[in-house]
Amino acid sequence: MNRFLPHPFDVPVVLSPRKCSSLSRQRLHTISLGGVACNHYRAYRRGTAIDMAIPSLGEDTHYPGYVAWCYKLDEGYLIGIAFTDEQTLFGARMGEQVCQIKHYCEQHAQLDGSDDAAIAALAQEWVEHHAVEFSHASLSLIQEEAPPPLQL
Repeated sequence: MNRFLPHPFDVPVVLSPRKCSSLSRQRLHTISLGGVACNHYRAYRRGTAIDMAIPSLGEDTHYPGYVAWCYKLDEGYLIGIAFTDEQTLFGARMGEQVCQIKHYCEQHAQLDGSDDAAIAALAQEWVEHHAVEFSHASLSLIQEEAPPPLQL
């Protein structure tokens, strides 16, 4: 079963098509290792080769993958980006962990008075409670059988 980590809705992600052949649904299901689920303003066809970038992690942070599924939301779409090699999946998992820590710290810190020590303590708290969810063995936060896919 392929699994998808949820990307925080308040951390921007940039999706752009890659100049690469799309994958068929069967081939994508067979070779995908799992991936990331993120909100986006536009839909993409299943199997589309896509580049996922997270600007807050730096200009060179890109994860090549394929659209595994695309669901219509009230505003925009929820898109599952599947990765087909271990190195990309590992990099994306680590990037998502940084995004989740940032999101957690912003939610729990008093932005007007937080110092570096308080932010570090919040980050450590997140790691203690949630880091195991990002291990290779438990990549199970969003399953591929979420709502019925938008057929494009």
